[in-house]
Amino acid sequence: MGHNSVQIDPVDASFGATVSGVQVRSLDEPTWQVLHRAWLEYGLLIFPGQYLSRDEQNDFARRFGELEFAAAPISNIGRSGTIHSDPADDVVKAIRGNEGWHHDSTYMPLQAKGAVFTAETVPSNGAPTGFADMRAAYEALDPATQHHLGHLLAYHSLFYSQARAGYMPSKTNDRGGYDAYGYHDGEPSLRPLVKIHPETGRPNLCIGRHAYGIIGMDPIESEALLDRLVQQACQAPRIHYHRWTEGDAIVWDNRRLLHCATEFDLTEPRRMWHTRIAGERASELAVNYA
Repeated sequence: MGHNSVQIDPVDASFGATVSGVQVRSLDEPTWQVLHRAWLEYGLLIFPGQYLSRDEQNDFARRFGELEFAAAPISNIGRSGTIHSDPADDVVKAIRGNEGWHHDSTYMPLQAKGAVFTAETVPSNGAPTGFADMRAAYEALDPATQHHLGHLLAYHSLFYSQARAGYMPSKTNDRGGYDAYGYHDGEPSLRPLVKIHPETGRPNLCIGRHAYGIIGMDPIESEALLDRLVQQACQAPRIHYHRWTEGDAIVWDNRRLLHCATEFDLTEPRRMWHTRIAGERASELAVNYA
């Protein structure tokens, strides 16, 4: 299949498209160029029925950049096959935390560029993943608000977001910290509320559940503003929920889109695979780490 066979059909939102007529495991250069342009235009590309291996998924992600980490399971299925469903279970807490709107890795010094996500085992309701367009959300604001937000910086922390949601891990290590990804002991990352996309040059809101503590603002006032921005931003036509089918693959632009998990019956098995694409230091490094 060559680039002439690629069909790109926009979804019913301000962003996102379903792609057919292509196998991402065997892209030629012209087809890759078509897909990369579409990714920058739409922010989210959905590829039904790909059934990628972990190596194939990682190879596709490397087309977009270096990896923050290779394919890792996002699942309630334990190593022994046990299904994690107890609300007090740390695996369940991590799953539930992801139900809040967020950008990936804003709590790390280097924010992620994007991610490839695939479905191996899907529960009966499809366990949709939601996406929200922060470019369109910024554009929907009045000029005075755009100007005001353009001067603001907020911290981002997984400690903050999980604690606020009531999903902090219960297991600590011998240093009193947590061994789970993202719970680092460095300074919380400081990021502007308005991010200029390094490839499109378009402004996007950088908000979500990890953001808190706007510089120069009372903590309660800051929290209220950030909550209001998320609530206003994540509305139609700026949202799309993808209901999963086994074999689906998607890639999204983390610099533009928020995303969130949705609830499913945790007594049913679910296994997804997440490959995270590292951001470039020139554009994704936190202000206080530069």
